[in-house]
Amino acid sequence: MTLVPRRPLVLASASPRRLSLLAQIGIVPDGVSAADIDETPLKDELPRQAAVRLAIAKACAIAAQQPDAIVLAADTIVACGRRMLPKAETQGEVQACLDLLSGRRHRVYGGIAVIAQGKLWQRCVMTMVRFARLSDDDKAAYIAGGEWKGKAGAYAIQGHAAAFVSDISGSYSNIVGLDLHETAKLLRAASA
Repeated sequence: MTLVPRRPLVLASASPRRLSLLAQIGIVPDGVSAADIDETPLKDELPRQAAVRLAIAKACAIAAQQPDAIVLAADTIVACGRRMLPKAETQGEVQACLDLLSGRRHRVYGGIAVIAQGKLWQRCVMTMVRFARLSDDDKAAYIAGGEWKGKAGAYAIQGHAAAFVSDISGSYSNIVGLDLHETAKLLRAASA
């Protein structure tokens, strides 16, 4: 599917994964501009709410700089129940995430926001993921590999962590970082 917006398309993300996902469906943004926003969860904020709020905040930040563009932004939150897992930066954070995810189901929420000509379109996609029970050796090898750095929930399903996933219910591309089906629908609406 090829989508050709009438206005320039700007991806409000520095994620190479989101660029690759968009390319899968024939979409190549005219520009990429990472939004510098505070991603700290709000008090009592639920994971779904956080994913949407952050996607909208990113889109708004870039739309303010580039008002003539169609701006696409996204945010991914990995959660066990109401608990939001961090984008891991330390080995201790990764260890805590893997301990929590081992042998359990968790949810991946993908907030998507598109702004064009001052109008906002938004969606939240939820994918359920089950991890197998992980041995200490599994965890140690994954931590040593380092691909977890900066990843929501401390894992990248498109990498070595794929071996940990025993079941998925929902959108695979959402887990990677951007649900392609909903994104294409939003971009079509914004381009009309």
